[in-house]
Amino acid sequence: MPAARSTLRVHLVAPLLLMGIASACRSGGGSAAGTPVGSVPAGGAPVAGATVPAPYVIADGQSQVTPAFADSSQWVRERLWVETEFDSDYDGRKDRVHVDVTRPGPTASGLKVPVVYETSPYFAGTDPNEDIFWPVKQELGAPPPSRTLGKGAAYNAGRTRISNSQVRTWVPRGFAVVHSESPGTGLSQGCVTIGGMNESLAPKAVIDWLNGRAKGYTTATGGTEVTATWATGKVGMTGTSFNGTLPVAVATTGVKGLEAIIPVSPNNSYYRYYRSHGLVRSPGGYLGEDVDVLYDFVQSGDTARRALCHARVRDDIMRNIDRRSGDLSDWWVQRDYIAQAKGIRAAMLTAHGFNDWNVMPSHTTIMAEAVRANGTPVQMYFHQGGHGGEPPLAMMNRWFTRYLLGVQNGVEQDPRSFVVREGASRQSPTPYAAYPHPESAPVELYPLKGGAQVGGLGLARPAGQGTETLTDEVSQSGAQLAMAAASPHRLLYALPTFTQPVHLSGTARVTIRVSSTKAAANLSVWLVELPYPAGTNGAMDPRGIVTRGWADPQNATSLRRSAPLRAGEPVSLTFDLEPDDQIIPAGKRLGFMIFSSDKEFTLWPSAGTQLSVDLDATTLVLPVVGGTAALSRAVP
Repeated sequence: MPAARSTLRVHLVAPLLLMGIASACRSGGGSAAGTPVGSVPAGGAPVAGATVPAPYVIADGQSQVTPAFADSSQWVRERLWVETEFDSDYDGRKDRVHVDVTRPGPTASGLKVPVVYETSPYFAGTDPNEDIFWPVKQELGAPPPSRTLGKGAAYNAGRTRISNSQVRTWVPRGFAVVHSESPGTGLSQGCVTIGGMNESLAPKAVIDWLNGRAKGYTTATGGTEVTATWATGKVGMTGTSFNGTLPVAVATTGVKGLEAIIPVSPNNSYYRYYRSHGLVRSPGGYLGEDVDVLYDFVQSGDTARRALCHARVRDDIMRNIDRRSGDLSDWWVQRDYIAQAKGIRAAMLTAHGFNDWNVMPSHTTIMAEAVRANGTPVQMYFHQGGHGGEPPLAMMNRWFTRYLLGVQNGVEQDPRSFVVREGASRQSPTPYAAYPHPESAPVELYPLKGGAQVGGLGLARPAGQGTETLTDEVSQSGAQLAMAAASPHRLLYALPTFTQPVHLSGTARVTIRVSSTKAAANLSVWLVELPYPAGTNGAMDPRGIVTRGWADPQNATSLRRSAPLRAGEPVSLTFDLEPDDQIIPAGKRLGFMIFSSDKEFTLWPSAGTQLSVDLDATTLVLPVVGGTAALSRAVP
């Protein structure tokens, strides 16, 4: 589930600018002893266009901690309920969402401040039951077995505080911090929908309240209003996983006042989260999860409303997720924020780990491309780890200082991409002009016979190789198959041992022509380093993994409509693997592994399905920095 539960030579661009940015990333956001607005900071360049009043202090393009803001004894704390524009619990009244505010002391004396805002369905707790996942032992194309329905978390009507996240980071720097609970969770009214429109409109209502366009009340049902006279109206949102998804969701509405978002590991498409190219696929670490499981997991709202919400919402989810075929439908498209990206105008600094097998990195790379097409500022931060991982505080501070305080600190001229290189601190990313690396180019590779052991992988297309066959056996994990010197359950093809590092940057693509002995089959592809390291502990262990992908051969021609396979009759599929930016060291080989059921991600059909791969019609396209020339130099 989304976590509330929680590398050839590097070519630098604009060296002087990048040195300054890297220094800022390592600075950690400054201290109380900063430089007054308009003067010359330590970096030497004056801050242009800064009009923020005292007691703000700006240095290195960042709002600094100051005594007036940092005195927690003077902070103002309040809570309220904001009225939304929807009635998602069908009681005839517009839903109200629970909100809390922590703001600096000077706001009590008339100072107006911008807001850092985090919203979540997790703040009030989650279902403790670990047995609510779908059983994955299922024949492909057959009706799914039943699952145990969750009851949600205990309802706590006496809670007076939503969260303290973000508070000690941003209030001392002159920002108010606002939290809200998603509809149907905590003390917010409404029903949980998992990607339904109310999840986008609820935080929109809070931003409207901060701008005087929506009403807030002191209680969930009362009529005493509360206003945000202390707010400038400029809002920035951040959060990780589901908490990072929701800033994107509300940004798609184009709400005025949302100036910047910093989503970390956001799920930008529920179909991409739970399906891969038509294949039913679990998020890594949560085998058998689906939209309805997540619905049960986050239930923490008033128990009196849950039965109605189950009947109106959960039943609808279970009718539409289609664990039999995995096909795309309009219901899924409605939960795809990438499809709604044209509405996003908030400047976006987004973060993701290249070994995040829960919310996979394509969520961020595809969304960043879509948002940049709007003319909206986009910056990306990547690391080599798994789920979560914020950008360095200095990067976040520069982003919010620019877009919420209006300080012209030059973030628009910063590099578009920062990548934490292998073995480096996440506080010291390497800047690049763009992602993928500007010098990355596609290199087409071809498998050579011998995949039951380890066949070759070459730059020249051979002819007349025919087919090679594997037999599905889900009891064998992908790691076990990659470590095996030979196996009838996978096909493995590898480049020669590298004599110098090879830098991959971008999205690999595969074309596979395959036939099956049954009407349905899983298809899994991993790119691995060889020799594959012994002792890996499953799907979430990044050692040996370069990238991976999955697809349903029944969806070879359409994501919306499966077509049963005819025994022995091949189909051709072309699909992307997950994006990556990795330097594979000298002394390693790059392996291209094709197998069927992936024990840690796909459904588990009975063993025995045979897949035959036409080697003459199968290719792997790698994104290599320096292209074919660089790869050729690295292999004998």
